[in-house]
Amino acid sequence: MKIHFGERGTEPLPSATQLQLRQVVSAGLKHHPQYRKLNCSLAITFVTAAEMRELNSKYRGKETPTDVLSFPNTMQNPIIPGSRRAKPSLTLGSIIICPEVAQSQAQEYNHSLERELAFLAAHGFLHLIGYDHTTDEDERTMIALQKQILEYVGVLR
Repeated sequence: MKIHFGERGTEPLPSATQLQLRQVVSAGLKHHPQYRKLNCSLAITFVTAAEMRELNSKYRGKETPTDVLSFPNTMQNPIIPGSRRAKPSLTLGSIIICPEVAQSQAQEYNHSLERELAFLAAHGFLHLIGYDHTTDEDERTMIALQKQILEYVGVLR
């Protein structure tokens, strides 16, 4: 599993937080066996509230910043293993997180920013692999999976 971290106008992410987010995504992959046979990669980028507002407006028609957006890679099938690769490779897509919104939510829910970022990474990851929360049943499924992933890595409420 490869995760590429980036910041656009935000503070660099502490290495401990990067490690925790890697663990969250890895746990998500472990709970989805069809991905174990692939060398998966994704990007997690942190953006300002202004940029998140622009993205949310462009892609969701909402004029406010949101906490996380996911952009699944719908154009790529796994790369067939060649003589140099033991496993096929698949780029899952990109997760965009707004630390300003995450910080506000962490305060609202009375937990740490690190816990909120871990939750957003789990949530974004699940969107990349096809989960959504458009119905009550879908939302219950996503909440249960997010909880399972976070508990697996020891991120508790």
